[in-house]
Amino acid sequence: MTAATDFPSTKATHLTAGAKAALITVFVGALCLAFEGSAPWLVKWPAAWELPATEWVGTFLDWFLNSIKPAMRLFSDLMTYPMDAANYVLGNTPWPILIGLVTALGWYLGGLPMAALGFIGLSFVLASGYWAESMNTLALVAVSVPVALIVGGAIGILANEVPRVKSLVQAVLDVMQTVPTFAYLTPLLLLFGFGPVVGLIASAIYAAPPMARNVMLGLERVESDIKEAAIMSGGTRFQQLFQVEIPAAATQIMVGVNQCLMAALSMVIIAAVIGGFNDIGWEVLLTMRKAQFGEAMMAGLVIVVFAVVIDRMSGTLATERKRYDPRVVWAVLGITALFTAVVWSGLPDPSEITLLNPVAGAMDSGLTAFTQANGPWLDALKNNSMFYVLLPLRIGLDQAVLPFTWGFQWTPGMSYGLFAAGIAITALMAWRGHLTGGLVVLILIGMLETGIANLPWPFVLIGAAALGWVAGGWRLAALSVGLLCTILFSGLWERALLSLYLSGAAVFSCAVAGGLIGLASAVWAPVWKVVRPICDMLQTIPLFVFLIPVLMVFQIGEFSAFLAICAYAIVPMIRYTRHGLVNTPDEMMEAAISSGATEWQIMRDVRAPYAAPTILLGLNQTILYAFAMLVIAALIGTTGLGQSIYLALGQADVGLGISAGAAMAILALIADRMVQGFAEERRKALGL
Repeated sequence: MTAATDFPSTKATHLTAGAKAALITVFVGALCLAFEGSAPWLVKWPAAWELPATEWVGTFLDWFLNSIKPAMRLFSDLMTYPMDAANYVLGNTPWPILIGLVTALGWYLGGLPMAALGFIGLSFVLASGYWAESMNTLALVAVSVPVALIVGGAIGILANEVPRVKSLVQAVLDVMQTVPTFAYLTPLLLLFGFGPVVGLIASAIYAAPPMARNVMLGLERVESDIKEAAIMSGGTRFQQLFQVEIPAAATQIMVGVNQCLMAALSMVIIAAVIGGFNDIGWEVLLTMRKAQFGEAMMAGLVIVVFAVVIDRMSGTLATERKRYDPRVVWAVLGITALFTAVVWSGLPDPSEITLLNPVAGAMDSGLTAFTQANGPWLDALKNNSMFYVLLPLRIGLDQAVLPFTWGFQWTPGMSYGLFAAGIAITALMAWRGHLTGGLVVLILIGMLETGIANLPWPFVLIGAAALGWVAGGWRLAALSVGLLCTILFSGLWERALLSLYLSGAAVFSCAVAGGLIGLASAVWAPVWKVVRPICDMLQTIPLFVFLIPVLMVFQIGEFSAFLAICAYAIVPMIRYTRHGLVNTPDEMMEAAISSGATEWQIMRDVRAPYAAPTILLGLNQTILYAFAMLVIAALIGTTGLGQSIYLALGQADVGLGISAGAAMAILALIADRMVQGFAEERRKALGL
């Protein structure tokens, strides 16, 4: 300290915030390793220090839920009426009428392409043999979406009208976005019982936040001139809001309607877990449990078809003002009614139309043939990925390197050699002026040797504090440590680290692969023409459907869960990377070109730095997507918090379900705030 004070010109006084944070983290990690043998409590949090938080939460929630159960059961009974009515209408309307209605609506909104999409999509549903189940699913969506729109719209308007509650509403919406859906299924079961209505309510809860956010955003973006004109006209606040501001924000609000519809549809399989009625989500679950992968994929494709049709039509309704000739709409409806009347007596029952059954059977037989023919290399891919990548990340090289896996035994001398190599790399990078990067390399080497699931808790806490301090200052550092301590004291620390390991591995893979695909899409237009429809399809597929293809090929296991998470979480990284790289300002590009820079230099020194904030936002969304998929992936072989949430649902353990869900939300929230902090720092550096 004295030397640094006396000689301000030394490099020690010019350490960046990142270098200081990394140095502290390295020091704490070294202390934990040095005292691992004499002070084992530094590595593993003692069970005696844990608080019975899960039991406390369970006891409180049992009391609270039982006190409001009569009112909730009354609400559940009331909701059965619109649910039964929607089931009756959709279930008893002749299928040609419904196909004709969707086709006519498609024409009105988007012309011939949209009409063809609606007709082909509904015809596929009919030919799949799942028409009745699909109508039950649509009934659930038809009732849950209006409930979500009303609740979400009311929350958004409340936050806009009462500024004091706005921050609270935003915090609640953040928590609702990060808490896994499975976590609040257990209390819903206790409140509403088992049946379709509880699935309806779960869908409405999940679909309400997107509507609330878009209402808030739309009302915030209403131009001040419009608001002033409404005030000058002498209207009451009610008139200003509903006759001026909400119509002015209609486009953004309709985007919220689109997202609300998609969120409700993505919940249909999760709702089937607790709904237990004959809908398409239940068919997916049932066929997956029976290992009938052809049938499961067919039922999953039905959900995908609904998602694509609803997404395109509602998206067009939100963003496009052009409407097509209504005479064609009436002509389509007239032809449909005439056809239905003529063939009424001979109209086949939709359950008897199973044109695609041979396709499902062919998928099953084709899968069997594929796995038999390619079993050795598929097993090699799965085993090599587990033994040489995932397992070392989870438990560390010192435990994963065994004669059975790597062909030799890891020794303490190898650990010393690995750390010596890390110190040498750090010294070399520091000598070249990259001290922070060198220290990060040393930290990563230490984490690889130890394993994420075995990291000492002081190292994790200090590391999170250091990262939070660099990203957002001492407030974020304190928030991160405080939230992590709640997990530590609750007894869920080991499971949280397991979840952190798998989601972290998936996010890293998505960041690398998605970043490269986004880069290629930005550089070569033909690549984007191929990648874009794939991204569109992946974004509209409900979560559960991602499990089916990986189960078909790799069966149950952690590797299958890893692939499912990657497939769901990679899309934001691709889209945001491309968007950031292709939207570099023209004046910056012209200046770089006029200076004689090559394409590579422009990409490295101009496009990539300018796109960094956007790419970081894509990373943020990838992290949230990975955590959202983590609980779903627990069905096929993961451990950690996701498995705890799923087990809590089966055991009706409210305390465990809520505690584990809150722990997962904490991890996602901390990661979200840190990435947002780095993105904001980059925006400020660029003057944005």
